[in-house]
Amino acid sequence: METARDSALTDDFSVVDISEQVNRPADIAVQQQRIPAWHPILDPEWMIYSFLILAVIMIPLGYHMETESDKVVELSAVYDSTDPSQQLCGIGMNYNANVNCTLKFTVPSTMEPPVLIHYELTNFHQNYRAYVSSRDDFQLTGQVGNQDKISAELCEPINKIGNITINPCGLIANTFFNDKFTLLDGAVDDQGLNLTMVEEGIAWTSDLEYRFKMPNGFQKQECPEDGCNASCCTDLGWSCREPAIGKDGLCYAYDYPEDDTTQYLYETYPNIISPLEHVTNEHFVVWMRVATRPKFRKLYGYIEQTIPAGTELEFEINANYVVESFGGSKSIIISTNSMWGGKDRFVGITMYAMGYFCLACGVFFALKHWFKPRKIADRKYLHYKEE
Repeated sequence: METARDSALTDDFSVVDISEQVNRPADIAVQQQRIPAWHPILDPEWMIYSFLILAVIMIPLGYHMETESDKVVELSAVYDSTDPSQQLCGIGMNYNANVNCTLKFTVPSTMEPPVLIHYELTNFHQNYRAYVSSRDDFQLTGQVGNQDKISAELCEPINKIGNITINPCGLIANTFFNDKFTLLDGAVDDQGLNLTMVEEGIAWTSDLEYRFKMPNGFQKQECPEDGCNASCCTDLGWSCREPAIGKDGLCYAYDYPEDDTTQYLYETYPNIISPLEHVTNEHFVVWMRVATRPKFRKLYGYIEQTIPAGTELEFEINANYVVESFGGSKSIIISTNSMWGGKDRFVGITMYAMGYFCLACGVFFALKHWFKPRKIADRKYLHYKEE
């Protein structure tokens, strides 16, 4: 007998043949949600074993993490802050002050490579929504030209200075950390060789390959050995006023598209960014990966040599970055590493606490089950939907 529901479905012209239902999920277990499910019975024995197994895993793991953290050698110094006692290299509100100072560190114990050099900022909220979204990723991948409509929205409030387009635009790119660290000569490794700070290989390879590229139309050409001067640019009719020295030590003339109407990154930060790099400069790429917390570190460089105990490390700092405007501080951090990262006892202690908590629960429930057991229901009366 046909029911009212069947009649309604028959009369409904929207119901089509199954073969014509193109959006119908495939008749497989995953898409039809027919994968067999595990229904554990949380009886006392099951819970006791679970707690004890977790304790056996977490307590040794916490011990290992804390031990490894204690092996990490870390040196740090705040060199500018709102605190007058921490202004060894203080610049107040003087943007691009170009102030130089020197920081010395004495290594307390042998530092095995890689020895990482970070800078640390506090009270800087990089994860603020308006800050994170103020960037034009198309521009960072090489797009140039008239992007008024797009960039004005993406890069608010920093898109242009008068009629000059900022490339790259946006808050993140134009608040780039532009202090400069230099490891001075004098310190040697365990082989007697001068220590060298490497500033390449600090950015993600995927970022350099896909997210940051030279502007479309950029070109460069090696200058003659005896012609590393302005004539190398003028003879080619290119935008450069003076040639630039590349990482390979050679002299290059270069040409940027629409240079008359665009201010490029090397013009915004001439002491940090080479015109041969633009947004592919690794310090800039590292900065563009925003931090999630107001206190964060970013990698500046690393030393691939063993540093003996008692070694004096001397860094010259060229200070330009203002922290007083946001009530923060900036520091330099020198640290070794472990398989769990840098120096952080919190994670190991947390593992300890969780492990001992699980152990206490396991022992408590075991004693309770042993001395005062509770009658367990019969499992045969359990029924699941598929049954």
